[in-house]
This record gives sequence, C-alpha cells and structure tokens, in this order.
Amino acid sequence: MSSPSHTPPVNPLPPVVVALVLVLMGIEIVFMAGTKGLIGGPEAVGWRVAAIQKYAFSGDIFDWMVETGRMPFEHLMRFVTYPFVSVTFTQTIFVCVFVLAMGKLVAETFGALAMLLIFVLSGIGGALLYALLLNEPYPLVGGFPPVYGLIGAFTYLLWRKLSLVGENQARAFTLIAFLMGAQLLFGLLFGGGLDWVADLAGFATGFGLSFFLAPGGWARIRNRIRHD
Repeated sequence: MSSPSHTPPVNPLPPVVVALVLVLMGIEIVFMAGTKGLIGGPEAVGWRVAAIQKYAFSGDIFDWMVETGRMPFEHLMRFVTYPFVSVTFTQTIFVCVFVLAMGKLVAETFGALAMLLIFVLSGIGGALLYALLLNEPYPLVGGFPPVYGLIGAFTYLLWRKLSLVGENQARAFTLIAFLMGAQLLFGLLFGGGLDWVADLAGFATGFGLSFFLAPGGWARIRNRIRHD
C-alpha cells in the first residue's frame, strides 16, 4: 500500500534564494566575528571598512572611469559586489528578509535564472543611475537596489494580473509607493543620503526587465510589434 503524500506546512524556498541569503548572511557573520575578535586577529576589526573601500560602488570612481576611458576590472566589479557589503547587521537582515519574500515569489514564477538576472541587473541599474544622476561622495553599499528590483518584478506580476481581470493597474504600485514614502519620511526625520535614487532605479530596472523575463514575455512583445 502506497504511503500517503505529505504536504509540507511551508513551501520550500528555491535554491537560488537560499544561496543568495547564505552568501549575504555569511559575509555579515564574518564581519561581526572579526569585530568581536573571534577570528582574524586585531586587523579583523577593520574588515568591514576594508570591504567597503574595495567592493562598494563609488560615483567618484565611476566619473574617473568615464573621464579617462579606463575601466579596470577591480572597479567594474563594484557594480556587482556592492550589494553584498552592508554597513550594519540590521541592513543585512532587512535585505535578507526581502530576498526571502520577494525572491521566492519571483523565482517560482519567472524561474531561478531570471530571478538571479533581475537581482544582479537591478543592482547594476541602480548603481548606474545613482552615478549618472547624482554627485554623491558617499559610496553605495547594501542590497536594497537589487531587492527593489525584485519588488519591481513582483509589481509587474500584480500589474499583469490586474489587467487580466479588468482592475485598475495603478493599484500594483501601492507597495513601492508605501516603501518609498516611508524611506523619504525616515530620511527627513533622521537624516540620510540619496540612496533612495538607486533603490528607485533598481525598482524601475526590475519592472522593465520583467517584460522580457516573465513567462511568455518575449511572445507578447513580438505580437505587439507585429500588430503595430
């Protein structure tokens, strides 16, 4: 007699989401352990600062690359590495929570590779717009721009769903409006930089990529081009 199937109480997370969170938390744990003197010796106290100097995205360095036409790998890699270096443990926790929530939804609908592309390319898009639109001396660090890219993909799913049922598609943007409003409010109350520009650019990148990476996206685009 066959054994009855068991449905897990919680849907398993896609491996790509688990891998991203493990990398983010692993790096943060190393920084914290070094700060507390558990590993690395006395110099480990400065590991986070050293990582920010080496891996954070810098608008000044980007300007230098544009002016000189030189693009060494050690600086180009900052477009991809900066989301994995956080300023605080709290920042890492919030990033991981959003990756778990939004990454799961996007990976299950778009596929693991598409979800990873949205994460990486949204981080690049956020950094690029941050450098082009602003003249900030502060480096860009932390995973919020690619996280907002995942929120952009999630917003696209809501936007498509609302269009199919004939509802107001503007409702799909409620989450991003709330998050950006809260971020601006905290910035006004407690001070802060202009990182929200990179976050918003990451959201726009994720939303735009979804037209191509969502299931059936290319087919819809080809059909629209043919009809036009």
